[in-house]
Amino acid sequence: MPVYRLHYFPESGNSYKLALMLTLCGQTFEPVWTDFGDGVTRTPEWRRDVNAMGEIPVLEVDGERLTQTAPLLLRLAEQYGRFGAETADEKFELLRWLFWDNHKLTGYMASYRFMRTFTPAADPQVLKYFRKRLDDFLGILETHLQQNDFALGKRATVADFSMMAYLHYPADETGYDFAASHPAVKAWLDRIASLPGWRPAYDLLPGKRLPHYA
Repeated sequence: MPVYRLHYFPESGNSYKLALMLTLCGQTFEPVWTDFGDGVTRTPEWRRDVNAMGEIPVLEVDGERLTQTAPLLLRLAEQYGRFGAETADEKFELLRWLFWDNHKLTGYMASYRFMRTFTPAADPQVLKYFRKRLDDFLGILETHLQQNDFALGKRATVADFSMMAYLHYPADETGYDFAASHPAVKAWLDRIASLPGWRPAYDLLPGKRLPHYA
């Protein structure tokens, strides 16, 4: 069995994607809390010794450090035969939603939530811009989920785990009450939360939390 160590901080939705995927695949990992708030990932030493890209998460597999969440999710899906694509058409659709999420939904929600909640004196014009973009992306997801249980239809895949990670955090962090604003998104989040073994981020990722300013 592989030995996993996950470098993370609790508020990192990208860290949560890997923690959740490992957990749902029946795997355990050693949590390695990282002091992101103090800027450790921006130091030359950390980038030399842990991740040259300067990002969290980092997943160690039997001592080998691997980075970038999307390819790691795909690798784990293939390794454990769970939550991946089963046909060529499904593979295309999974990648389509995964890339859209990385470029649009996660990209903007991660930035918006961090600035809104964890940054003192956030620029209101920047928040307004991020919110407008997010409303558009969430509308796209809402429309899709009005007709589909999950990204690929009837079963959960890593595309769902990628899209839901930042959306499942508390409303006082995201600034969204999805039950009121996007009911199909809320129902989808509930379906994912009903998967056997599911746990929320702050259960899977312990450690010192960032201060809230929202």
